[in-house]
Amino acid sequence: MKRLCLVLAILLLATVVLSLIVTLVGRNVPIGEKVALVRVEGPIVSSRSTIEELRKYRDDASVKAVVLRVDSPGGAVAPSQEIYEEVGKLKETKPVVVSMGSVAASGGYYIAAPATKIYANPGTVTGSIGVIMEIPNFKGLMDKVGIKTEVIKSGKHKDLASVFRGVGREERAILQGVLDDVHDQFIRAVSEGRGIPYKRVKEIADGRIFTGRQAKEVGLVDALGNIQDAIMEAASLGGIEGEPNVISKKEKSSILDLLDSRIPDELKEAFGTVSLKYLMYY
Repeated sequence: MKRLCLVLAILLLATVVLSLIVTLVGRNVPIGEKVALVRVEGPIVSSRSTIEELRKYRDDASVKAVVLRVDSPGGAVAPSQEIYEEVGKLKETKPVVVSMGSVAASGGYYIAAPATKIYANPGTVTGSIGVIMEIPNFKGLMDKVGIKTEVIKSGKHKDLASVFRGVGREERAILQGVLDDVHDQFIRAVSEGRGIPYKRVKEIADGRIFTGRQAKEVGLVDALGNIQDAIMEAASLGGIEGEPNVISKKEKSSILDLLDSRIPDELKEAFGTVSLKYLMYY
């Protein structure tokens, strides 16, 4: 009888402890101190997943700092700007340390700019502060095969950047104005994010690329080091002593998962616009 009572008491205690843990987690009370690792890999065509991760870790009191691992050549303008804004918001509440992989250029650099600290490998390809718009021109091919399009439009420039004809002087001026404005936004974002004077950023914002070592010399990155160096720096900035507990989003485990969820959303965002879908931070 005494043994049975002891077993019941242990089970009751275990239930209470488990309930307490669940309650604490539900209320976002810290259980251990962590560094969260967020990965941005490949072309940036969607911001949704990255923003969701950043917001999740911003609201998680047990996460003391975030490492943003960037291995991207750039991508679409709007998603890059959205991630930039979210990184800036997160930095206001906890340290954000960027770790650059093989390449973090153009849009890849854009999203890194507002971080608390940026690490790059000596051979990382970065920079490329610029904007490009590439418009295919099928007019010559269509003329050869005798195909033409009939356009009915509500405004003079409604079919701006059509692939079925060349770009005229007036249209080129309009498009150049758009590029110049977006380029200026990029320069200002780097200037504000890095605390570098606008004029100084503009001098190197001609699309050129840098190695990680060169980027450090001109102030685009703070230190040279690998991802582990970035994690340890983030832990230190977050007040974590010793080896930090690193958490990250679970990767998709199969090709079916990838096809079912990730690709359609990104393709929709990548090709959802028509007239300016060729405007990229590449």
